[in-house]
Amino acid sequence: MQTNTQRPCVSGPTFSRRHFVSTAFGAAAMAGAISCAQPASKPNILWITCEDIGPELGCYGDSYADTPNIDNLASRSLRYLNASSNAPVCAPARTTIISGVFPPSLGAEHMRSVLPLPASMKMYPELLREQGYYVANNQKKDYNLLEPVEVWSESSKAAHWRNRADGQPFFAIFNFTTTHESQIRRRPHEAVHDPAKAPIPAYHPDTPEVRRDWAQYYDNITTMDAQAAKVLAELEADGLVDDTIVFFYGDHGSGMPRSKRWPYNSGLQVAMLLHVPDKFKHLAPADYQAGGTSDRPVGFVDLAPTLLSLAGAKPPAWMQGDAFAGAAVTQAPKYQFGFRGRMDERYDCVRACRDSRYQYLRQFMPHRIYGQHIAYMFETPTTQVWKRLYDEGKLQPPQTYFWETKPFEELYDLQSDPDEVKNLAVLPAQQRTPEQQAKLEEMRQATHDWMIRIRDVGLLPEAEIHSRSEGTTPYDMARQEGKYPMERVLAVAEAASQGYGAGAQPPMDLEGLVDADSAVRYWTILGLLMRGKDAVNANAPALRKALQDSAPSVRIAAAEALGRHGNDTDANAALDVLLQQADLSLNSLYVALAAVNAIDQMDQRAKPGLARLRALPREKEGLEQRLRAYVPRLIEDVIAKLSA
Repeated sequence: MQTNTQRPCVSGPTFSRRHFVSTAFGAAAMAGAISCAQPASKPNILWITCEDIGPELGCYGDSYADTPNIDNLASRSLRYLNASSNAPVCAPARTTIISGVFPPSLGAEHMRSVLPLPASMKMYPELLREQGYYVANNQKKDYNLLEPVEVWSESSKAAHWRNRADGQPFFAIFNFTTTHESQIRRRPHEAVHDPAKAPIPAYHPDTPEVRRDWAQYYDNITTMDAQAAKVLAELEADGLVDDTIVFFYGDHGSGMPRSKRWPYNSGLQVAMLLHVPDKFKHLAPADYQAGGTSDRPVGFVDLAPTLLSLAGAKPPAWMQGDAFAGAAVTQAPKYQFGFRGRMDERYDCVRACRDSRYQYLRQFMPHRIYGQHIAYMFETPTTQVWKRLYDEGKLQPPQTYFWETKPFEELYDLQSDPDEVKNLAVLPAQQRTPEQQAKLEEMRQATHDWMIRIRDVGLLPEAEIHSRSEGTTPYDMARQEGKYPMERVLAVAEAASQGYGAGAQPPMDLEGLVDADSAVRYWTILGLLMRGKDAVNANAPALRKALQDSAPSVRIAAAEALGRHGNDTDANAALDVLLQQADLSLNSLYVALAAVNAIDQMDQRAKPGLARLRALPREKEGLEQRLRAYVPRLIEDVIAKLSA
């Protein structure tokens, strides 16, 4: 424990002149273990985090929210107005934090990936330990990366700064799951917030079920607010307030559908508070002011370098974020970037770019609807009623959009359209203002350049992320000569989806069908698939040949194209290929998952394969526990649809 060298240690708690929390929580903390403060050369750092909430807090101007304790912390902190989780779901977001690297650069963008970190990198807790810190995680991890041995000093429900050695600076996380998506649908629940007053975004239908879910979401935030207060009370009771820098943030946007899992601002924007005590004001950002705000774009990719900067260490060059506090603070970036890959059992590929006013999305698989059936998401009552009303034809735009295919790019003015339902990118150019037109072109190019800069591995089919990097890591593979022609793959992927939904898709370069690189062949076939029946049938001979391609992902893409748009003979041949690829006893998890997704896209044309589908293996030896449900769940979805 730290000891106070400036004043005598007393038997009871000492309190800062600036109380973080109400006296009720301060009194409750007196029963805890007590230590006395020490003016350390390095600051203690406390993270209070929670799950699945955006900036739905009183301190962010939300009048429906009831968050007195976090609001109190905000009055003593710098409040970031443009903070981004970079990923709209927990595991990729936490992967960004723990590494300081964008997951598409690591091949780890997909939900529940299991990938190694390059040997040249370390997770930030390891780097903090090298600086002498006791690093305590209470307690969630949930990374898409294999964790090296001894990352944390302690990671458990009992992890606490109180377990450190005398005089040792600490970094401690307390993560609250009270606000998680799963708690929105927990029943029974008696609403505290009045559902009749719940703010309903324009994309959600206004029904009792939706109002109840939103009210319960806010109830959970209030519960979390009290939990956060208890941690702050413990800090104060231990006499550590003046020695501790405090962060508060959520791990991505709201757990409600179309926020969580989607790289809209509603899925990426988080609350982020930074409190720096007077002793360490020299480490505060230049715009720091207690109770003030910052327009600087900050993201989860910036947290690891910022921690090292606060600890007095120079962030390593391989980190892709920017320190926004501490001795190594950098110039503010112009944009924050986001991404979406596979979400549980469903594949997608989206990249996003945000500044202080505009949100841009680039869809690489616009032929997939937004609201693909993800079993976990469909447990929420809002998702169920929303889809049912759509199927019954009872919704009007913008509430219909989530259940339909996507335009290839989207641009939203967050000032005039905070719900992101008026896509400026689909308007004729003459209907956009000069500023909007310039911003569309600028953010499109910025997204492209960012993908090149980080060597975005997420353009590879997931199975190829693993197969190409066998014996190394996806990050290292992408930087080896001849392993991944990233610029060429990106050009074909952009051409494949270009213009989708706008009626002006340029023709595909058919040379890509015989390219030496399988990812180029894959995206060329997806381009034909996205162009529809005429394009598929015009190139049917080449697609039939691709059913025998050496790369499973190319075979699956060709089979989906022929299965959806080819003649009956082609569809039957395609179905046979897909059922072979869906067999877990013969193929990797990621090949099987892609194949079952393609079978699902065939709709009723897949019905002749129903018996074989039912007989497919549902398990594969050696799979990590959290990956085992995806193929069985997806097979059951397809069987249910074909049996209806």
